Amino acid sequence: MFTLSKDRSKKGKELRMVVVETLQDMMKSDAQVVAMEADLGGASGFTKIQKSNPDRFIQCGISEANMTGVAAGLSVTGFKPYLHTFGPFASRRIYDQIFLSGAYAGNTMNIYGSDPGFTAGPNGGTHTTWEDVALMRAIPHAVVCDAADEVQLDWIIREFARMEGVHYIRANRKDVRNVYEKGSTFEMGKGNIVREGSDVLIISAGQLVSDALDCAEVLSKQGISVEVIDMFCIKPLDEELIIREAAGKKAVVTFENHSIIGGLGSAVAEVLAENNISVKFKRHGVKERFGAVGTPEFLQKEFRLTAEDLLQTVENTLK
Repeated sequence: MFTLSKDRSKKGKELRMVVVETLQDMMKSDAQVVAMEADLGGASGFTKIQKSNPDRFIQCGISEANMTGVAAGLSVTGFKPYLHTFGPFASRRIYDQIFLSGAYAGNTMNIYGSDPGFTAGPNGGTHTTWEDVALMRAIPHAVVCDAADEVQLDWIIREFARMEGVHYIRANRKDVRNVYEKGSTFEMGKGNIVREGSDVLIISAGQLVSDALDCAEVLSKQGISVEVIDMFCIKPLDEELIIREAAGKKAVVTFENHSIIGGLGSAVAEVLAENNISVKFKRHGVKERFGAVGTPEFLQKEFRLTAEDLLQTVENTLK
């Protein structure tokens, strides 16, 4: 069960440290958990694991495909590997290895692709991924998540250890606003209704859930009742929730830090179309763009991923 944060203006700890501290805690009771890095231990904080648990840390260097192969070997021998690198390297660069050495071979690997979308910031276009969810959704039986905040990220990392197969989590390295109270728990494959509403349904994931809630508050002052769903688990998708909550709505809008092709918006569109649900629908995300250099705040505006941009989309969709 989850409880919503009493103060959404506050930020939690850096998400990279949530991953590090969660893995360190898990290692105390689970001897099979192993952390792996591709020469980004300083960026991810995994060097702290290297110091605290040197026998449970593997530095693979700038060799992401090899890291994936090593993870597959660890899985064969019963270990639970957790891999980190930046989002495009954790998905695009090593896709064939994940697909074959991971999923096809029946191995388990837990992949943390950090700084998705606009959160890549000054690292620029080469380090930006607008397509990681689309790629991972296409792998049979893969689990794909986008964490809204530190509480949810902690839960997801722990839950992955209880599962077998390929699991992908995308999340910022830096701190984000709180959505949930500490102690909240979730259910893999199930979305969370974080705001009730009767006119419009916004389905979002990741740190943009906070922006979706901001947008809903503004619309409520205009007399428009907005429901917001945190679809943190994009695959498997909570189709039942989408079908039920879309019923009777004037519009459904998806909001994602990702391309509109193949991500959350596409997944929701598939559900609506295949179940003959007639409702105004709009995918709000990135359209035919590569990444760019700038602060995350600048890039969020540049790629029209702010609460104000979403507000405009909802208003236009209702016309």
